[in-house]
Amino acid sequence: MGPLRRKLLMVMGIAATALSTGASLTFYEESLPSTMNPLFASSMVDNRVHELVFDRLYYYDPITNELVSQVVQQWELTDGGKGIRLTLKKGIKWHDGKPLTSADICFSVDAMLNPSTPSPIAEKQRLVFAGCEAEKGDVALVKFTKVFHNPLNRLGFHVLPQHVFGGDTAIQPDNEFSARPVGTGPAKGSLGRRGVNFEAFKNAHHDPKIDTMTLQEGQDPLVQVRTLLNNGVQGIIAVPPPYRADVSASDELALKSYDLRSWWFVAVNPDKPYLADKRVRQALNLLLDRTDLREKSIGVKPGEKNSPCEFISGPFVQSSPYYNRAVPTKDRSDQATAFKLLQEAGLKQLGGRWHYKGEPVSFRIGMKAPLDNEAPDLLSQVGNQLGAAGFDRQEFKITVDDWNNKVLTGNAPEYDLVIGKWSFGLVEDVNPLFHSRRSGRGAFNIFNYSNPQIDALLAQYDVAKTDTQAQDAYHKLHAKLDEELPYLFLWKLDTKSAWRTEVRGNTITPYFYWTVFDSWKFGG
Repeated sequence: MGPLRRKLLMVMGIAATALSTGASLTFYEESLPSTMNPLFASSMVDNRVHELVFDRLYYYDPITNELVSQVVQQWELTDGGKGIRLTLKKGIKWHDGKPLTSADICFSVDAMLNPSTPSPIAEKQRLVFAGCEAEKGDVALVKFTKVFHNPLNRLGFHVLPQHVFGGDTAIQPDNEFSARPVGTGPAKGSLGRRGVNFEAFKNAHHDPKIDTMTLQEGQDPLVQVRTLLNNGVQGIIAVPPPYRADVSASDELALKSYDLRSWWFVAVNPDKPYLADKRVRQALNLLLDRTDLREKSIGVKPGEKNSPCEFISGPFVQSSPYYNRAVPTKDRSDQATAFKLLQEAGLKQLGGRWHYKGEPVSFRIGMKAPLDNEAPDLLSQVGNQLGAAGFDRQEFKITVDDWNNKVLTGNAPEYDLVIGKWSFGLVEDVNPLFHSRRSGRGAFNIFNYSNPQIDALLAQYDVAKTDTQAQDAYHKLHAKLDEELPYLFLWKLDTKSAWRTEVRGNTITPYFYWTVFDSWKFGG
């Protein structure tokens, strides 16, 4: 019996057991969603929840990997590719019984185009869409700003109900819809203080088999696993690596892969005078011993086979076609080279501590709080390594609300370094992370980093007409980011879900998770 297994047995009195009855399922998420309105999604929890309540126009089938639609019957390109005519399937209804029409498609586009809709997602889409025209009740003509080589890929947005908003396309984040939305997805959803309740909704295009579900916010991973073993819940969306062996040891549980294409990073604030010189950022990149960090926070031993954690040198996972394999990873620290770079940048060591212009350098390091469940103590371990190298530091866990409202909006200048994680589906568009924050671009540029050369490479990706051109632009971007280092890239960490074996047909869609929820079954 392993040490974690013994700990699990010790917390039997902590985990509440509420046995399931009927086709009602409960699962743990890393946090509660911040909103039920997909225009204001700011976390993976948000993205997953919205997939149950709403339909996206197009999505990748997790089985065939084909781009398909639940709501579009047929399509055709117009105006040389600058427009696409969509004919909707008949009989689809909103959760309040109203019919889905082309007016809803155009309302969704117009809401994103309205500058009074304060949504980073909408800002990004304003670079894609030029407008929309409801030609008939079931025919919408969506207009693009330019010709895209993959137009259907651009139609992955969620459809919103025109009638619920009274036709007002200036959508605000803090209204009733953000807690009790109306969608066309396989389930109605309602956000409360303690969780989210879902109720199956049969439709012309959806036939869910699970009557009700409840999302609960997970806390201590140990308690989550114990509760799952006791059938107090039936699933955990993300099981940290240290607990996976104990899940696998149970005949009543199954580990399932969840392809998030997630990678971890340390964002660096270039507005701090001692971090403005890229040689300092390069030195920090060399001071981090990723092998040691991985072992102490995730439990992966050096040289361990089939590791759930893979080092990266840029903003893509190694399996991505955009990953530039010519850029090596930094697995071990190189203090000698790092110290040389710091000295060249004007920093001096006095009494074993680094100083800039006569003042000691003290880093304020933040990390999104829920990440501590996946990589326990990572924040402290990063701080310890920088402290051992001669930097003073303070460490902070950033709440989900502060992460969404301050860090992602570029309004957290108090931090020097921020540890986070990005996740992608099949479309790995990193432009919002690194483009200068202007004219709707750089919507998730954490420290408002700006570099004309990087902007130019991102523009090359935007205008690419073939996959080869897109890959070439991002390979160059990868190499340039390794030189400039607005981020210190850490690793990809595999994500595994755990479900009780009574949950069947539970195909997990990469990134969005619940896309084919209709196939899920629970109970007899």
